[in-house]
Order: sequence, then C-alpha cells, then structure tokens
Amino acid sequence: MAVNKDAAGLHHDYRTFESGGKVAYGRIGDSYKADLVMYLAGNQFMVMDDLIKDFQKRHPDIRSVYVETIPPGQILKGQILNQGEINKQKTARNPDLYASVNLDHLRTLAGKGLMKEYMIYTHNKLEIMVGKGNPKGITGVADLARDDVVVSLPNPITEGIAKFYVMPMLKQNGLYEKLTADRSCKHCWAIPKKTWFTARHHRETPYRIAHGTADAGILWATEVVYAQSLGSPVEGVALPPKDSMADQVGYAIGGLTNGRNQANAKRFLEYLATDSAQAIYEKHGFIRATPKELELKAL
Repeated sequence: MAVNKDAAGLHHDYRTFESGGKVAYGRIGDSYKADLVMYLAGNQFMVMDDLIKDFQKRHPDIRSVYVETIPPGQILKGQILNQGEINKQKTARNPDLYASVNLDHLRTLAGKGLMKEYMIYTHNKLEIMVGKGNPKGITGVADLARDDVVVSLPNPITEGIAKFYVMPMLKQNGLYEKLTADRSCKHCWAIPKKTWFTARHHRETPYRIAHGTADAGILWATEVVYAQSLGSPVEGVALPPKDSMADQVGYAIGGLTNGRNQANAKRFLEYLATDSAQAIYEKHGFIRATPKELELKAL
C-alpha cells in the first residue's frame, strides 16, 4: 500500500511563489523570509497556483509568497504552538496567515493572543470518489459497508476532514463501527483488506483508487474535480446534504499578531473577498462565500 509521493501530490506541500510566475518547491527556509507566509488547510493545494499568481499580478511588490498546505491541525500543534521539523527543517512558528476548516483552531490562537479576527472565505462538501464508470455501483455511503468494497478514508488522528466531518457523518448513518472498527491510526488498515486510513493527506485516496488498491473513498468534492483535471480515471458520487456536510464546512482564515508581514496579510485578506479570488476557488470546485462571511469578525 505504498504511496507514490509525487503522484499523491505531496511535493506540492511547501511552495514559494516568486515574481514572474516562478514556483520553487520544498524551500522550507522561505517561511522565515518571504514577503508573505501562509499556512493553509491542505486540500486547497490545487487552488494555490492560480490564486497566488493572480494576487501577485495585482500586488507586484510582493515578490515572494511562501505557502504551506498540510492538514491544519498538524500546522497548529506541530508548527505554530510547538515548533517541529518538516523534512528535517524547522519552519517559522509565526506565519502571517493561518487557515483551517475548524474555527476552534483559530479560537485556540486567539486564546493565546496570537489572532484577533477571522473570516470565512470559501466552502466545500464531502463526496465519494470511485473509479471511472463506477464499477462497484456505489450510490451512497451505505454501499461503502459492503464486503466487496475496499475503502480509503482520511486518518482520524491528524486530518480535520476525518475528525470533524467524515467520522461524525459515518456515525449519524450507523456506519462508523462497520467501516473503522473504532480504530484510530494513520497509514494503516483500520480493518484489514477493508478500510485503509491515509498517512497524511486524504488526497492519497485518488491515487489508490486510480491504481486499484481501493474501490471508493470519502473526500472533498474538490479532490474529484482536481483528479479529473489531471486525467485520473475516477469520478464522484454526490451525497445528499445530510451526508455531504455542505452546510457545515467553512474555511476560516486570520492573521497572526506576531506575523512579520501583517500589512501584506491584510492585503491578501482583502483580495480573498474579491470576485476574482472567489471565481478561482469556484473554478476548482469550491463554493463561494457570501459577502457577509467575507467580512472580518472578532474571534
């Protein structure tokens, strides 16, 4: 069950967007010196190329933007609150902007005096990904419990999508025990030859489905759009609102009070509220935020 990191998109996790449209990968040290440093929820990785390049065209004086897109719980606990290492390098503890699909993450920072305001800037929803042609005939979450369906799920330890959305949804459908055996692990079989938990990214699931090691997986609808844009032989099975969690998934972002580039952070927040930025998110399968949500609010 090894995952090809490039195919799973993991090499996109740490990027520096430079002037002239150049993009550098893996330069962790840029988190200490870029003109704007952002640690964002990982499932936005596919949006960043369009978004940051458009932002820099509008603000050419911001010559370097460092963007990290990994699960926000890992960022909060492993980098901002407790500085850890990534690829044997320490990232800066004080990004200019931090975003999560869990508003409580931002409230934690506010409680420590590290953040004052936030806004909701886009939305997402859960979907089932299956192979092209839907060979197992999956129509909803109940089908995932069938003995002939091998499932790939985000791990419940470090991935917010699992902890806050997928697992609660499975519980409300009475499928949690059947699909997880109440196990909590990562990069492991929750149930041997039945349910696999990813190592770090739910976007590993498309790779498994495309390569025949899983039949279906629950992930963000945007992951289906992205995988298909790459020509991957997958498709999505839409879920009803009670299972898609569409009315609950809001992406929250705020500036850190100890960020080095607070003026640039403010400019990016203003940019997120523009029609151009919202259209880019929508192009990648996200759901637009409302004008009211795009207003900064106190935490």
